[in-house]
Amino acid sequence: MDWLDALILGVVQGLSEYLPISSSGHLEIFKQILGLDLDPDSSLEFSVMLHVATVLSTIVVLWREFYPLCVSFFTIRRDYNFYYVCKILVSCIPVAIVGLCFKDFVESFFGGDLFVVGVCLCVTALLLCFAYFFRTRPALLGHTAEGRDITWIDAFVIGCAQAMAVLPGLSRSGTTIATGILLGDNREKMASFSFLMVIIPILGEGLLDMKKMIAPAADAVTQASGADISLTAIIVGFVAAFLVGCAACKWMISIVRKGKLVWFAVYCAVMGIVCMCW
Repeated sequence: MDWLDALILGVVQGLSEYLPISSSGHLEIFKQILGLDLDPDSSLEFSVMLHVATVLSTIVVLWREFYPLCVSFFTIRRDYNFYYVCKILVSCIPVAIVGLCFKDFVESFFGGDLFVVGVCLCVTALLLCFAYFFRTRPALLGHTAEGRDITWIDAFVIGCAQAMAVLPGLSRSGTTIATGILLGDNREKMASFSFLMVIIPILGEGLLDMKKMIAPAADAVTQASGADISLTAIIVGFVAAFLVGCAACKWMISIVRKGKLVWFAVYCAVMGIVCMCW
């Protein structure tokens, strides 16, 4: 992988992380388009570093929400923000279990098998369709048409959806937001919760992988993750994903507020069919 490949993948990650079209799936698609032959370990580690970049862009864009949450949690104020962070921690339990117990199994899906990506994209399309056609469910349940606040049980169920979305092609943002909407949660609040809940697991995994990737770079120039990805490529991809992610995050929140997710369902279905027929 050279710096140009990394730049393209960084832009893809920045756009697809927040749009409900699966960033991991699109990274696998573009690795095939670019003709990159990476071993599963290197491929997953590079993908994680790009995800770390978009997580940092989430913090920047949602700073006005993120900072009060940190203050309340670390000072144990026991206010709304404190319990909101606790709900985020609850949502992280399922993905932590998957990461600790099934990491090798997950890594096996990052070897360039586009058929798996295609199937998962079609599943994403179905979830987005369900979320669109059942978007009036809160009113039917007696709640306001705008939806309710996220409950503790909702947080855990949404966390289970996030754990399933580790598969390439199954959109994390699309899966979690669609799950929240189906549960009757407020769309705008669900978008923010979806973007914030990924911070802890991605940063945790990123810190672990950063050590593995940077440690072999004794000369700090040529090697970062075996012989496949240079340190320069990692930096270029990271910066590109961060900058594009800042713009895409704002765009996605606006899209969710307007309830326009169904068009992404059409896109995911078409791309899924293309991948399965590749």
